[in-house]
Amino acid sequence: MHRPVFGARPVVAQRLSETVAESIAEAMFDGRIQPGDMLPSEGEIAETFSVSKPVAREALRALTGAGLVHTQQGKVARARALSGEPFARIYGFAIRSSLTRLREANEMRRVVETGIARLAAERRDPDGLAIMARAVVEMEHALQDPDAFILADIDFHHGMAIATGNAMIRVQMEAMRTIQEEVTNLFSRRSGRTDQGWRDTVARHAAILAAIRSGDGAATEAAIADHFAAADIASLEVAEQKGLHRE
Repeated sequence: MHRPVFGARPVVAQRLSETVAESIAEAMFDGRIQPGDMLPSEGEIAETFSVSKPVAREALRALTGAGLVHTQQGKVARARALSGEPFARIYGFAIRSSLTRLREANEMRRVVETGIARLAAERRDPDGLAIMARAVVEMEHALQDPDAFILADIDFHHGMAIATGNAMIRVQMEAMRTIQEEVTNLFSRRSGRTDQGWRDTVARHAAILAAIRSGDGAATEAAIADHFAAADIASLEVAEQKGLHRE
């Protein structure tokens, strides 16, 4: 006997496709369907839930739009790993639209990452700490190399999310990747940046890592606040100088 893939959630008549999509997503979140697994065909899904093929098709379309399922014409649908990519695209459009949106994105990121950093200091997941430590070393080796430095910076913040041990926080950090890329790019490529300026940025990241490793939540919040005070103010000034318009 095969264990059923989908749960026994009742199908509500007025939102059939949503209920089917929720049941499939539930199977993905609790591990019954793994990233890369083939999903049943539209016909099999329709039969399982006693719905029509168009309803099954709409459920798969909703999951595809949410980034949970990959579909190609003529091929089976496959489950995707939980990712912040869909929101990253939305944030990307928003922050490039105006200086106001960029300011709001920076403010959101500061609020969110302060909480993430404090939780990372409480949990200190070793995989996340290892990623952060490696990123600091890579940043040290990438002084005056904006492309490599930006990638290492992004890895550092991703590692901080992993250090919380919370999968949803990891996804949220991935969603904010576009914001971080834009801010870090503006900050790293601004004219007149000195060698000492690069080293100061590395030092701020090292201070965040040290505070998280120590488990000191207050010190961690102070370190992350210092980081944002330096990086975000400068990046916003550069964005304004480059002519990103206000609303």
